[in-house]
Amino acid sequence: MTLRHAISTPEGKRRYVRSLFATIADRYDFITVALSYGQDRRWKRRVIAMAAPRPGSRALDLATGTGDIAFGLARLGARVVGLDITQRMIELAREKAAAQPAKVGFLVGDMLALPFPDRSFDIVTTGYGLRNVPNLAVAIEEIRRVLAPGGQVVSLDFNRPANGVVRAVYLAYLGVVGATLGWVLHRDPDTYRYIPASIRLYPGAEGVARLFEGGGFTKVRCHPVLGGLMTIHYAVRA
Repeated sequence: MTLRHAISTPEGKRRYVRSLFATIADRYDFITVALSYGQDRRWKRRVIAMAAPRPGSRALDLATGTGDIAFGLARLGARVVGLDITQRMIELAREKAAAQPAKVGFLVGDMLALPFPDRSFDIVTTGYGLRNVPNLAVAIEEIRRVLAPGGQVVSLDFNRPANGVVRAVYLAYLGVVGATLGWVLHRDPDTYRYIPASIRLYPGAEGVARLFEGGGFTKVRCHPVLGGLMTIHYAVRA
């Protein structure tokens, strides 16, 4: 079975993503830096600045990984929960938390069935989260459900460039780099080929923006990053 076929259905993608992130968790921080050309931390700081939490704001960081965005929000005074579907990611985030002055609560959970009551948060953030969910529309619906009216969502992710030539070069580059890193780090070249494969099936920046607009959000904006190869989405719950 090809990788693209394995992630072509919601259930297939769910199984694949869970297995993949359990495999790469201990290398996750290195990989995010390597595949972002060293810009990952700067992009996450921009997400945090756009979220602009006030002291006491209730914030939820989805697909939190090892907690970078969650810790940044907490340092600005937000009361933060970081959620990830991968147990090992949460273990690593909790290890980091021991050295952080700003406290964050971390838990294992599914973005498609968030374990929180309606209107629980003022801010929802995610870094590289929406592209990985089995059903993007359901994830956006869940984000809206747990946000209070007027609450905002800020999402950083890879984009699917609209220009066919740019897209082909970009995906080819990610495929080569991903295969190399997969072999060096895991002795499996397919490990990080998931990234370009997932981008091929992703609706891209404008498509995601339309899903936010159709899902009950206003003030939806796409902020190109790295010449449009990445995007930060911003939206407000109506």
